[in-house]
Amino acid sequence: MILQILYIIAIVSESITGTLAAGRYRMDLFGVLLIALVTAIGGGTIRDIVLNMHPMTWVKHPEYVIMLCLCSMLTVKIPYFFANLSRLFLLLDAIGLISFSIIGVNKAIEHNFGFVVCVIAGVITGVSGGIARDILCNKIPLVFQKELYASVSIIACILYYCLYFYTPLLNDIAIIVTLVFGFAFRMIAIRYELSLPVFIFDDSEANTKKNKKK
Repeated sequence: MILQILYIIAIVSESITGTLAAGRYRMDLFGVLLIALVTAIGGGTIRDIVLNMHPMTWVKHPEYVIMLCLCSMLTVKIPYFFANLSRLFLLLDAIGLISFSIIGVNKAIEHNFGFVVCVIAGVITGVSGGIARDILCNKIPLVFQKELYASVSIIACILYYCLYFYTPLLNDIAIIVTLVFGFAFRMIAIRYELSLPVFIFDDSEANTKKNKKK
């Protein structure tokens, strides 16, 4: 029950942010709906394809697609209202990241996959929607260049898996503990701009050094 509620909150908030992203690139309504759906349910779809899980969540529950399309159209009608709630959506995005991660791990556990695959399933579910959105918008995905994001998902997935299998906690308690920890970790990463080391390679600089040696 908790996972279902978190899932609905996550996909609705992600569909709204996806719609706003499409609007910034002046897409038509088809593009808007596509970006909204990819952002909201793309991660779960990619996970199900990679791990051959059928039926996919949105195939089993097509009402989610209708709900997301309605949310997207509502956002098109009053975009500035939702844009002004950027701080709220920052919080919802953090909740969505951890929720998707937990859901991905949980679904992999249900299909009897091991630790590594469960963690990968959670991370794919958590970050793939945003990556697909940015690629379709012709941008370098934010997950590759901003504060800790995928790393938060990885740690949340590991924590949830360990709580699920190696502690006597009820599943609902394990979900809540992971959600609180992951949300706090993500907020700290944003507040202090924590990020992984960045790799920078400049071809022109390398060629200049070669020419100097000659």
